[in-house]
Amino acid sequence: MEMVNVTIDGQKLQVPKTATVLEAARIAGVKIPTLCYHPELRPEGNCRVCMVAVAGARSLVASCVYPVNDGMVVNTNTADVREARKTVVELLLANHPQDCLSCQRNLNCELQSIAGDLGIRKVRFDGERKNYPIDENNPSIVRDQSKCILCGRCIRACSERQGVHVYSFANRGFDTVVVPAFNQGLHEVACTYCGQCASVCPTAAIVVKDDTQKVWHELSNPGKHVVVQTAPAVRVALGEALGLEPGAIVTGKMVAALRRLGFSKVFDTNFAADVTIMEEGAELLDRLEHGGKLPMITSCSPGWVNFAELVYPELLDHLSTAKSPQQMFGALVKTYYAEKTDVNPQDIVSVSIMPCTAKKAEAARSEMNSSGLQDVDYVLTTQELAAMIRQAGIDFNTLSNEEYDAPMGIATGAGVIFGATGGVMEAALRTVAEIATGKELECIEFHGVRGLQGVKEAEVKIGETVVKVAVAHSLANARLILDKIKKGDCDYHFIEIMACPGGCIGGGGQPVSSCADIRQKRINSIYECDKCSQLRKSHHNPAVTELYENWLGKSMGEKAHKLLHTHYHPQNRC
Repeated sequence: MEMVNVTIDGQKLQVPKTATVLEAARIAGVKIPTLCYHPELRPEGNCRVCMVAVAGARSLVASCVYPVNDGMVVNTNTADVREARKTVVELLLANHPQDCLSCQRNLNCELQSIAGDLGIRKVRFDGERKNYPIDENNPSIVRDQSKCILCGRCIRACSERQGVHVYSFANRGFDTVVVPAFNQGLHEVACTYCGQCASVCPTAAIVVKDDTQKVWHELSNPGKHVVVQTAPAVRVALGEALGLEPGAIVTGKMVAALRRLGFSKVFDTNFAADVTIMEEGAELLDRLEHGGKLPMITSCSPGWVNFAELVYPELLDHLSTAKSPQQMFGALVKTYYAEKTDVNPQDIVSVSIMPCTAKKAEAARSEMNSSGLQDVDYVLTTQELAAMIRQAGIDFNTLSNEEYDAPMGIATGAGVIFGATGGVMEAALRTVAEIATGKELECIEFHGVRGLQGVKEAEVKIGETVVKVAVAHSLANARLILDKIKKGDCDYHFIEIMACPGGCIGGGGQPVSSCADIRQKRINSIYECDKCSQLRKSHHNPAVTELYENWLGKSMGEKAHKLLHTHYHPQNRC
C-alpha cells in the first residue's frame, strides 16, 4: 500500500495514500467529532462538524471527505476550528427539541455528546421549530422528524447496507426532511422493519418502539404467569448497555436479572432453535429426497421474510415453512408447557427478548396464533431489557450467575450459534449430516460458512450427496443470491439469509455501539458459548428428545406441522 507523509497537530506520521484526513487523524489518535459520518457508510460531508484547518486551503475543510496528500499539514484544534464546530452544533440545537432529559436517547445521543465535548453551555441562536407527526403506526420503529439533523445516515444504511431504499431527502432548505416516498408512514411502504436505520441514527429521530411499560404492567398482575425467552445474540450484547466490555458473555447474570424483574420462568430461545433444526433439517432432507423446491432458504429472520414477501414474492415457495425459534417457542409455551405444568394458557404471558426490531412485527402477524392465542405477546429488544434493568435499580455487574429453568431452558451450542451469520446453516448441517448418514461427524465446526464476508459458499458431503450451500447477511447481499435464483443461475441446495449485518448479533435492537469491530467481538463470543456447551448438536438435546417422544410426535408430523410451521404471503405495502 502506497503511503504518504502528513503532519497532524504537529505529529508526523505516514498514512495510506487513499485515506481521508479523518482516517489519518484517527491513526494519529486524534479525535475529530462527526455526525453524518459512519465508518460503514459512504461519507458525504453533510454536517460540517468534522471541519479542520489544512495548510494552504482557502477555508476549513470537512475531514471525512477531504483526501490526504503527501506533505499535508493539518490542525484540528485551532480557535477557528473550535468556533466553527461550536457554531454548527449550536445551529443544530437551535432547531432541536429541548427534551433531552425525557428523550429515549438521553446520555446515548451523539449530538448531545458532541455538544458536551465542545463545551456548549448556551445556544446563541433561537431557531424555528416545527411539529411533525410521529410515525409510530408500525410494530417496530418510531420516527420523530423533529429530532432529525439531516445527517442522511438512515438513507445510506437503508440503500447501501440493505438495498431497500425506503428513505430519501424531500423538499429544500429549512423545509428539508428525510421521509419515505410521498411522506408515507413506514407501515405503508416497503420497510422490512430491520431497524438498521435506528442503529445508525445519531439522535432519537429513529428509535426502537418501546414496549417496556406494557411488560411492566403484566409483571405487576398477580393473575398472570409471565414467562420470558432470551435469544442467543442478547447474551453477548446486553453487557455493553450495562457498562461491560463489548462482546461480554452475560448469560447467567441476564437470567438472574430477569428473575429479579419478576418473570415466573426464564427460558432460552436456544431450546426452540434446537427444535427449529429438527423441523428445518427434516424439511431439507424431504426436499432433497423427494424433489421438493430447491434451494430451500431459511426463514428465521423476519426482516428477511418481510423482504421476500415485499420484493421477491415469486420466490416464497423456496422459504422453509419452519417458523422462527421465537414463534416456535411461543406456540410450545402455550401448549406443551401449559399442559406440562397445568397452567391455563390464557393466563400465560409470553415475552421474548430479541436483538431484532422485526421480531416485534413477526409476533404481531395474524398467522402466529397456532396455540389458539397470540403465541408471543410482547417482544422486547436488548436495548429495552437494559432499560428495565436500570429502571429496577439492579446492579447488574454484581449479580451471581443463575441457570435457565427446565425444560425449555435446556439447549445446545447449535442453538446459540443461531446468533451469528452462518450459524443456522452450521447448526442444520451438524444435525442433517448425522441423521442422513447415521454416522457421527468427525468435525462439527463448518468454518466455510463462518465469517463476515457478505456472501459465503461451501460444499458439504452428506453421505454420497454433495450439498451446495450459501450464506448471506444484510439484504443487499441477499439480493445478489435471489437474483441468481430468479435467473436460474444457481445450483445451491440450501441457503441461509439474515437481514442484518453479521446476523442477529447486528440486529436493530442491539445496543448502539461506537466500537469499530463490535460485530466480530459479539460473533467471537457466540462461538465461545458454543465451544463451552456440553451439548453441541440439536438432536442431542434431551429436552427436545422428550418433547418429540412424549408429546409432539415425529418431525414434520401432523402436530408439529400445525404448531411449528407456517406459510408466507406477498405483501402489498409498496
